Amino acid sequence: MTEKNGGNTMLEVKNLRGGIEDKEILKGINLKVGGGEVHAIMGPNGSGKSTFANILMGNPNYELTEGEIWFRGELLNELAADERARLGMFLAFQYPSEIPGVSMDKFLRDAYNSVKNDSISVGKFTKMLRKKMNTLGMDEAFATRYLNEGFSGGEKKRSEMLQMAVLEPRLAILDETDSGLDIDALKIVANSVNQLKNPEMSVVVITHYQRILRYLQPDYVYVMMQGRIVDSGGYELAEKLEDKGYDWIREKIGTEE
Repeated sequence: MTEKNGGNTMLEVKNLRGGIEDKEILKGINLKVGGGEVHAIMGPNGSGKSTFANILMGNPNYELTEGEIWFRGELLNELAADERARLGMFLAFQYPSEIPGVSMDKFLRDAYNSVKNDSISVGKFTKMLRKKMNTLGMDEAFATRYLNEGFSGGEKKRSEMLQMAVLEPRLAILDETDSGLDIDALKIVANSVNQLKNPEMSVVVITHYQRILRYLQPDYVYVMMQGRIVDSGGYELAEKLEDKGYDWIREKIGTEE
């Protein structure tokens, strides 16, 4: 496939292998993401999608055993998760953590200062945060609540979108952000991503289902199974998966093997 941005590569993964607790899960992943592009990785449970996201971000519980991860021309293999975040990578989790006693605005300001290596004042940050919340159509009172405590599934995902808006990453990885969301919450998350994405930010969406992709309209879609990318195409591939499920992919793999 040809990059739509004329060769401006944001992320390149070469022959990535790795896993967790001495179990190899990824078995040779190759992927290239251009600037401003939206890429979707689909696959059934146990295919290695979340392992891929965690290895990309440098989660210390996961091991990269072979291959290379290049981000904006820099090799990431030996960099810790916080170093990757400072370079402009962001991971939205499937199950965001609750932190009682820590307000959203304080958490976000601390995260901003850490990632940007800055010491922004409370007043300046509050002004910026209100602007971001207005862009996402969020009530300002949301910022005073404790981080994810008592939040609905949709509110937790919106807090992730707000964090992404504040940090302004160059690469956003959404690891099953659509999991468990009703249609209204799904639209809110998808609309947030669409409002935030720009030519300087690329998005990798990891999902089981096609439904969020209807709103995001990815440039490329990949199917991952058994730790490998076994098929790729445009948005029409996601529609085909929605119609036929993953069995036809399994049959295709079996026929080719």
